[in-house]
Amino acid sequence: MDYEVVIGLEVHAQMRTATKIFCSCSTSFGDEPNRNTCPVCTGQPGALPVLNRRVVEFAIRAGLATGCRINSGNVFARKNYFYPDLPKGYQISQYELPVCEHGHLDIDAGEGETRRVGITRIHMEEDAGKLVHPDDRSGVSYVDYNRACVPLLEIVSEPDMRSAAEAVAYLKALRDIVMYLGICDGNMEEGSFRCDANVSIRPRGQEAFGTRTELKNMNSFRNVQRAVEFEVERQIDVVESGGAVVQETRLWDVDKGITVTMRGKEEAHDYRYFPDPDLLPVVIDDAWIDAVRRSLPELPRARCGRFMATYGLAADAAGILTGSRALADYYEAAVERFSRPVPVANWMISELLRHLNDDNIGIEDCPVTPDGLGSLLKLVDDGTISGKIAKKIFAAMYRERRNDPGAMVEARGLRQLADGGELEGIVDTVLAEHPAEADSYRGGNRKVFGFLVGQVMRRTKGTANPGMANDILRARLEG
Repeated sequence: MDYEVVIGLEVHAQMRTATKIFCSCSTSFGDEPNRNTCPVCTGQPGALPVLNRRVVEFAIRAGLATGCRINSGNVFARKNYFYPDLPKGYQISQYELPVCEHGHLDIDAGEGETRRVGITRIHMEEDAGKLVHPDDRSGVSYVDYNRACVPLLEIVSEPDMRSAAEAVAYLKALRDIVMYLGICDGNMEEGSFRCDANVSIRPRGQEAFGTRTELKNMNSFRNVQRAVEFEVERQIDVVESGGAVVQETRLWDVDKGITVTMRGKEEAHDYRYFPDPDLLPVVIDDAWIDAVRRSLPELPRARCGRFMATYGLAADAAGILTGSRALADYYEAAVERFSRPVPVANWMISELLRHLNDDNIGIEDCPVTPDGLGSLLKLVDDGTISGKIAKKIFAAMYRERRNDPGAMVEARGLRQLADGGELEGIVDTVLAEHPAEADSYRGGNRKVFGFLVGQVMRRTKGTANPGMANDILRARLEG
């Protein structure tokens, strides 16, 4: 039987605020356990929450960027469940009246097609703490409440994705947006951008959804894809062997490459939602929404299209350069210095990103500035240095954290040799030293030409103008 896959994602994005959602404790990651805590975020009796206005602003930004309706009145609710890392015995979240609803996100579905994925809701909530399980076989677990009360946006999609690849494309597009907006750092390894996947199958052509399972513990795009693909095959095997898929929550086991049962899947009524009596309804007026809308940056998909239209870049190159807001800003700054967009793009993708990837750092920490890169490419363009020399200079700029390529070229004596008379003399010397190779070329062995060019470049320490050297050498051999 031919099956259709149905996937919906619940994404949790940790907001980049300095303090937590209902108290003034720091949101800093990696601090000593239980250092960033207070009576509010540890649920002490009598402690009252106070909403962080910045969290609401970030939620509005996310809603506007995904085409959502911003609800002028929204309410916080208590989501009741009991777990060691939840100090109050409930989580402050939103339920019936979330801050944003009914949006969408367009993704690339492959083969030039675009799929629109609906966004059901975006709501604000606090994070839980973190359980730490040591490897000493002591049977003891520790609780770190630093993360408790850290602000989250939960972004719930419609079940509109039909493959693991589409789910990953949606996740990447959503991650790009929240990072462009500056509301989340997108770090999946640290858990500041994480997702749960709801996966089901149904016979192709059937309208009713099949029984879904929820997948957790996926901390990378690769693991999301692997987990969803495994779960789809598992459900097909269950159905075709005469069984029935059970609604449950399953964990992705990275080492074994399988999903395993965690618990039965809860429904909304299991959490006994009710409005939080300690928090007033949040009222968002049109003036606030308009002010946030005016502050929105150009978003990744629109910027990618503009790079293609304005700078003449191929789709792949534009996609890479708009992969982060900082990288796209760097590119446009470099183009202002050297107004040939395609060479700038090629250099950034082939040289600059290679160095950054080797050192595992981001463009924000790049030692070569956009002005430095643009200045280097101008030296290539005006014939001062060759492309090969430029790569050496760039590596030195990166290594020495310098941005004066002109001075570096002069100090190293690497200015391109373009004096015809001097080059002719060097070519004559090379041919005199290698008569056998010269005769071989004249006898029809064209492969030896590269060797002779290499000898010219060696004598000039790579500074000879390649085009002129080739022309003079060929004229001498064929004249």
